[in-house]
Amino acid sequence: MANTELTGRIVTPDDPNYEQARINNNLSIPKFPSKIVFCQKTKDVLNALRWVRENNEPFRIRSGRHSYENFSLINEGLIIDVSEMNKIKIDQEAMTAKIAAGADLGKVYKKLWKYGLTIPAGTEGSVGIVGLTLGGGIGMLSRPFGLTCDNLIEIEMVRADGHKGAELIKANKNENSDLFWACRGGGGGNFGVVTSLTFKLHAISNVSLFSVTWKWEDLEVAFDAWQNWAPQTDEKLTSQIELKSKEVGEIISQGIFVGSASKLKKLLKPITTAGSPTKVWVKEVPYIEAVKFFDVPSGNIPALRKRSGSFIEKPFPHNAINRMKQLLANAPNRNSSIWHQSLGGAVGKIDSYDTAYFYRNAIIAQEYLTTWEIPEEEKQNIRWVEETRNTLSPFTDGDYVNFPDLYIKNWPITYYGNNFRRLREVKTKYDAFNVFNFPQSIPPYKRWI
Repeated sequence: MANTELTGRIVTPDDPNYEQARINNNLSIPKFPSKIVFCQKTKDVLNALRWVRENNEPFRIRSGRHSYENFSLINEGLIIDVSEMNKIKIDQEAMTAKIAAGADLGKVYKKLWKYGLTIPAGTEGSVGIVGLTLGGGIGMLSRPFGLTCDNLIEIEMVRADGHKGAELIKANKNENSDLFWACRGGGGGNFGVVTSLTFKLHAISNVSLFSVTWKWEDLEVAFDAWQNWAPQTDEKLTSQIELKSKEVGEIISQGIFVGSASKLKKLLKPITTAGSPTKVWVKEVPYIEAVKFFDVPSGNIPALRKRSGSFIEKPFPHNAINRMKQLLANAPNRNSSIWHQSLGGAVGKIDSYDTAYFYRNAIIAQEYLTTWEIPEEEKQNIRWVEETRNTLSPFTDGDYVNFPDLYIKNWPITYYGNNFRRLREVKTKYDAFNVFNFPQSIPPYKRWI
């Protein structure tokens, strides 16, 4: 008999703030849940999970609202939202931080900076720390310090217990170590509701930023110079390059070097001497200024959008670069682009099987992205993203689970490579009844009735 009561801040469709409470960063797949439970403490999460199980209510879990395919939303069901659980406890002596799962990157960076500390994580301030970490976590400090999940020491998770229950467990390298393995790159929402994450911290003070811009005509030469340089240069330097639509007609590379501006200028030679850059600048700034620089406002604002991606394991031949240029020449609108980030460095020093994040040999992460203004333009935009992925697939490998794409048919291998079987074993052990499921969630091996 159902007897658990929901606790926390509960929003239903007749509440005036329901509209704001239900939307995610991607507006193109709208969903209308019947209840949104904003949990304030772990007890609220336990109660919510027990309640949905007792009432056979479909549900999803949500933190930063950046699930690009809106896997964190559901029609007519309940959303367990942890975004109001966002406390951060820092232990300066141990160089660790325990961060509640709902904290967003903006808050995490600001709080850690007060102590001259950071973790390597993403760039958009409204992204939730938990979803980012569980998928791996790439960003502008990946090459010196590794992925976000490589800096994870422990998680606390509410999992489904028995037929109707819920329990809080810990996972680290000694306790539930198989679950800890899976939570470092196995994607969000597959095994339970993570309520807190403990990270090792890195001291940081000043860093050097750079930005190099080229015109459209220089696309091939600029990208080729960047791809052969960025994954191989000094490990303290992580960079990105964005190839914008022909309508915008701009190629822009930017990055962070944990070191001096004078050294960075020397390191940049291979790209500043490629083609005819229209603008080059380098400056040394406090790390928090670099965080603000990369926090592009448009990424934090809900929009009609579609994203997908892949990994690059060896430099693109000229033919592939040319295909990217053609795709961008035929983009559906000016907001379409192809983005790349350099990997290697600390990311590649961990074996593909040591964490669930599989693509350790990738030298570059690639993302295909577009946004549009009116709903009628959705089809052509999605078609362009899919065409881009399919056209470049002979030269790429897999996809980053945090750039999910419902159109990917063989998604288990695409996201998880040879780690998928082991992830299914972990799923079977910790969520045998497949309580945590959504399109593209990891399935258990069998259901015990």
